[in-house]
Amino acid sequence: MSVDQQKDSRTSAGFTLLATCLGLFLGQVDTTAINLALPAMGRDFDGGIASMQWVVIAYNVTFAALLLTGGTLGDRFGRRRFFRVGIAVFVVGSIVCAVAGSLPAMLVGRVLQGAGSAMMLPQSLAILAVAFPEPKERNRAMAAWSVVAGLGLAAGPTLGGLLVSKLDWSYIFWVNVPLGLASLALTFRYVPESRNERARHVDVLGQVLGVAVLALLTFVVVDGDRTGWGSPLIIGCLVVLVGCAAGFFVVENRQREPMLPLGLMRRGQLPVATVVAMCMTFGMYGMLTLVSLAFQQERGTSALVAGLQLLPLPLVFMALSPVVGKLVTRFGPRLPMAAGMFLMGLGLALFAGVGSDANIWLIEASFVIVGMGLALNTGPVVGVAVSAVRPERAGLASGIANLARMFGAAIGVAVQGTVLAIVSGDALKGPDFTAGISAAMWVGAAVEFTGAIIAFTMVVNPGKQGKKSDSGVPEPRTDSTHRTSTVDETTDNRVSTGDREK
Repeated sequence: MSVDQQKDSRTSAGFTLLATCLGLFLGQVDTTAINLALPAMGRDFDGGIASMQWVVIAYNVTFAALLLTGGTLGDRFGRRRFFRVGIAVFVVGSIVCAVAGSLPAMLVGRVLQGAGSAMMLPQSLAILAVAFPEPKERNRAMAAWSVVAGLGLAAGPTLGGLLVSKLDWSYIFWVNVPLGLASLALTFRYVPESRNERARHVDVLGQVLGVAVLALLTFVVVDGDRTGWGSPLIIGCLVVLVGCAAGFFVVENRQREPMLPLGLMRRGQLPVATVVAMCMTFGMYGMLTLVSLAFQQERGTSALVAGLQLLPLPLVFMALSPVVGKLVTRFGPRLPMAAGMFLMGLGLALFAGVGSDANIWLIEASFVIVGMGLALNTGPVVGVAVSAVRPERAGLASGIANLARMFGAAIGVAVQGTVLAIVSGDALKGPDFTAGISAAMWVGAAVEFTGAIIAFTMVVNPGKQGKKSDSGVPEPRTDSTHRTSTVDETTDNRVSTGDREK
């Protein structure tokens, strides 16, 4: 390769990294910024706690439900193609949200955003693996990708609070448009196309049933108390939910190439990592939603101040994440994961114990503790999932773990929001509201402590694992358990010998 060709190749790879990082930044900022806009949205849409829950949940459920299929579509039909589709759908969804004049219109936009993320994010790491074939350069690109993820997580609350306070909540969505269009434009010139010639087929029936199960379960949890647990609507939804769940298990067991291979979930470390990942995000995402409401509704702070007061959590997370790999190298993933889940539970318990109207420094201390726990657990939990299967299935395993994370986030917001609504009687300020926030936080803390017990008693360090097959018997792969990526690692191992670049 000539000098000019090498220069062009490096330039193309650099812009590919920029394109994927812009897409990642979109998803990360939007996920955290939206919480700061919930009180303003609730006032504009004349909605209560349930309506604010749905604004968050609509995105999380859609993202979780379509995540595995999004990766498969990219593998089969082109990762660049579906990265573009994902960006375009996300931008359209952002525009719909920005101009929404009612809650149903907002939920349509949030569903579109979730679908766009599910198609966009699974492709990004696989695209980078093709653009940076040399291991050293690839590691640098992945590190930059992770840094951007952390920046998005940290910037989200502050940016969201600033936009809501100084402009309007709609600008949280408008800001996505130029970033998305810039990422989309870069893909047309610099991003290479790639696919896996041996990729799995799309499991359409499994996907439809999976979406139905997640949507119905979430609806029952969020609206069950308001509609009435014994009402015909809720009972009918439960009957359909059970039927869809049973159908899903039958279909996935019989499919030659299922969306979710249930054999991987029957034993071994993958189901353990999946449950711990669900517990982790259950408490964290529920807390982020509750804290935004507590600060603005009860304490009377502006959205900007609330965002600034949330900063200790992502900043501690970013500061500790690079250290976690060394801890896992020395102690294995079990202790960091168990300690991380315990600290997250402790932080939530502290907030619940002192109350949302307590001294701000006690509340800030709870955020620091939660950030420490999140840093200790985020990378290792995906690493344990990846190390539980053969290398060629590592991308699928990390996708399953991240599906669990998003599902845990959706259910966490649903359950903790419902607890808040029941205890507070749907009050949005006053003693009942404060009691409801504390009760919901205790629920989150209990789930985190449960995750800590599971991690401590069931996670097996690599040195103690024996050879295994995909059915779940562990096999040591310490390289995977050392990861400390800050966000979904759905596709980092999906570039295999069956891949082809155009």
